[in-house]
Amino acid sequence: MTTLGLSLDWHREPPGLRLKRVLLESFSPKEALLGAVAFLLSAAVSGLITLWVVLRLPEDFLVQDRPPLPLPGYAPWVRWLGQLGLNGLGLVVIALGVLMALPGVPGQGLLTILLGMLLLRFPGQRRVVRWLLCRRPIAHAIARW
Repeated sequence: MTTLGLSLDWHREPPGLRLKRVLLESFSPKEALLGAVAFLLSAAVSGLITLWVVLRLPEDFLVQDRPPLPLPGYAPWVRWLGQLGLNGLGLVVIALGVLMALPGVPGQGLLTILLGMLLLRFPGQRRVVRWLLCRRPIAHAIARW
C-alpha cells in the first residue's frame, strides 16, 4: 500500500534508495532535463558575473587605507544615497551567496559572499575581506580562475 508515492514500510528501505525512488516517480524526463538545464545555466551565469566583478577591481583595492567614495564630484547627499544603494546591493548579494552555498543549489556561494562583502562599507571591511581571501576554499576558487 502506498500513500503519496511512499510505501508504508518506508523504514525498511535504505534512505538513498527511497529518495531516488521518490524523485524518479515525481518528475518526468522532460521536467528533469529542464531542471538540469536551469541548474547549469544559473551556475554558469553566476560564476561569470562574479568573475567579471572580481576581475574589474583595481589592483590596489585591498591595499588602500580608505575605500574610494562612491560618485566622486557629486553632492554629499547623492554620494550618501549611492553608498546606501551599494550597502543594500551588498546585503542582497551576500544573501544570494549564502543561498548558493547550500548543497544542491547552483553557483559559487563563497565567492558571491566575498563579492557582497566587497560592496559593503563598514569599519574594518578591508581587514575582513583580506581575512576571507586567505581562507583556503576561497583562495583555491580564485586560483582556479
